[in-house]
Amino acid sequence: MSGYILGEKAHQSQQFTSDGVRVPTTTIKSASCYCIGLTDTSIKLGFGRGKNVKKPQVGELKKAGIETPLRFFREIKLNKLKDASIADENGKKTLTLGEFKIVVGDQIKPNAIFKEGELVTVTGISKGKGFQGVVKRHGFAGGPKTHGQSDRWRAPGSIGQTTTPGRVYKGKRMAGRMGNDRVSVKGLMVMGVSDDQIIVKGLIPGARTALISIVSNS
Repeated sequence: MSGYILGEKAHQSQQFTSDGVRVPTTTIKSASCYCIGLTDTSIKLGFGRGKNVKKPQVGELKKAGIETPLRFFREIKLNKLKDASIADENGKKTLTLGEFKIVVGDQIKPNAIFKEGELVTVTGISKGKGFQGVVKRHGFAGGPKTHGQSDRWRAPGSIGQTTTPGRVYKGKRMAGRMGNDRVSVKGLMVMGVSDDQIIVKGLIPGARTALISIVSNS
C-alpha cells in the first residue's frame, strides 16, 4: 500500500528474524500525526506537540478542526504516492490510499497505511558534526608519518595547479561543515507496525526525537 506519515526517531535496537539472523532496527514514534490540508496535487501533515505555535499555523489547525497544537508541518506531492486519488465525498475532499481514506482533520495511524514486510523510504536531518577536516569528513589518508614530518599528518595536501587554471575547481573535497544534511535512506523493510509506532530494519539519520518522514515504496 502507498502511504506517507511523519514521526520522531525514538531509539535503535535489534531483532532476530525467523531464520535466527540478528538485524539492527529503529523505532519511529508517530502518535500524533494529522492531516491538516488537502489539495488536488498534495497532502499536508502536522506532527508533534508544539509549545509556541505561530498564528498562521494556529489558523490552519483551527480550520482543520484540530485542537492539538502541532509543531511540525510538511507537505508532499500526491504524484509521489502510488495509487493515491482525490475525490469529493459528502462535500469534503477525500484522499484514497488503497482501502484507507483520509479527510482533513483525521489522525493518521501507521498500521492503517503500512504493513510488515513492505519497503519504505525514510528521510531525516543527519546529526551535525561541526567544522571538520578532510580526514574525518572525506576519509583522506593524510601525509607521511616519518622523515621529519611533524605537522602535516591530517593536512589535505595540494588543492590545485599553478597559473593554469589558476583557481581551485568547484566541488573540491576540502575541510568544512559536516552533517546536518537532509538524508534519505531507501528500501528499509518494515519489521513491525502498530497504531502509534513503526519499526524499520536498519539505521536512519538524525538524533533521538528528530523529525522523520516515511514514504512507502510500493
